[in-house]
Amino acid sequence: MSQVVIHNATLLAGYARMESCALLVEEGRIGDVFSERRFEQKRFGPGVPVLDAQGAYVAPGLIDSHIHGFAGFGTEDLSTEAILAMSERLGSYGVTAFCPTIYPMAEEDMLAAIRASVGAMGKESGARVMGVHLEGPFISPARLGVQRPEFVRPVDLELMERLYEAGQGHITNMTVAPELKGMRELALYCIKRGIVLQAGHTDASYENMVEGMQAGILHSTHFFNAMSRLHHRDPGAVGAIMIHPELSCEIIADGKHVHPDLIKLLMRDKPSSKVVLVTDSLKPTEQEKCPLYANREEVYKSDGIFLRKADDVIAGSALTMIKGLQNLVSFGVPIENAIEMAASNPSRILGLGKRGLLVPGYEADLAVFDKDFRVLATMVGGRFVKDEL
Repeated sequence: MSQVVIHNATLLAGYARMESCALLVEEGRIGDVFSERRFEQKRFGPGVPVLDAQGAYVAPGLIDSHIHGFAGFGTEDLSTEAILAMSERLGSYGVTAFCPTIYPMAEEDMLAAIRASVGAMGKESGARVMGVHLEGPFISPARLGVQRPEFVRPVDLELMERLYEAGQGHITNMTVAPELKGMRELALYCIKRGIVLQAGHTDASYENMVEGMQAGILHSTHFFNAMSRLHHRDPGAVGAIMIHPELSCEIIADGKHVHPDLIKLLMRDKPSSKVVLVTDSLKPTEQEKCPLYANREEVYKSDGIFLRKADDVIAGSALTMIKGLQNLVSFGVPIENAIEMAASNPSRILGLGKRGLLVPGYEADLAVFDKDFRVLATMVGGRFVKDEL
């Protein structure tokens, strides 16, 4: 489909909300954005589909930069087929791009998981794989969450080189603990190769966080979770992220990982441009009959989250990006800022190219959803992967 027009829409452009607007897609990119009045004056060629959004939202496609699994498939399956299955199913939920996220595992398994994710690139039927997110292995044993302690390691540049080679240049982001010995050397290695470092699973002191910032660690993983807490004599990782405007952060907006009022506090202190909505969702998400395992350990679902059966520690979320978006709005975040957090910010912070905004020349990655946050259509590169318009 070389051209398509969507009109009678409320555009959430990633920088503003625009009522009664229309959008032209051509050759896989956004060709033009214009008012409904101008739409009525325009003439399109014969055979160009003109779709009526009936007032629904048209937004940049949602980008999930921290996701372990979905709909019964996950990175722990160590197979390209599993990543492609995630791609297909995520497309029905308004997600147009994602970064498969890999737990610390035995080295041979981590390498296999990286290769499987990279092997899916260019073969997707739904959401695009933008690169790999490594959640470790260079993290703190004191802030594991459900990460397996036997696979957490001190900084090892030779291991990092092997991980990088397996990724063929497609490791997009990496969660690290800034306080670890050798972190500056690792940070410099990663920055030279375009890998965005995120402070997470960290027991860092405030001074450690500042030193990490000096080395280029300017993003952070699932803010408030698995990081050193705010203290009046040592602000820790949480305090550093709140204090320093240059630090950006992920947030899991399921209302369980972080209390909604703390998200309100964060949004009072942090510009919306520095907050990234993620799901941290696990393999059984949106599956009723899928075996309840994550990171190769048994989990159970309770009140919208997964917990490790052995000790009731939170293992991850059952969130979808569209539900996270809806939750943010219910927490008081204006919808135009929520879309910024779900699409524009991950694209910009991770350097994912011309996506995340409704701007001429940008990739035609779109999510169309109604006022009840029901996804009506998803477009990836100008091609509908879901269409109920």
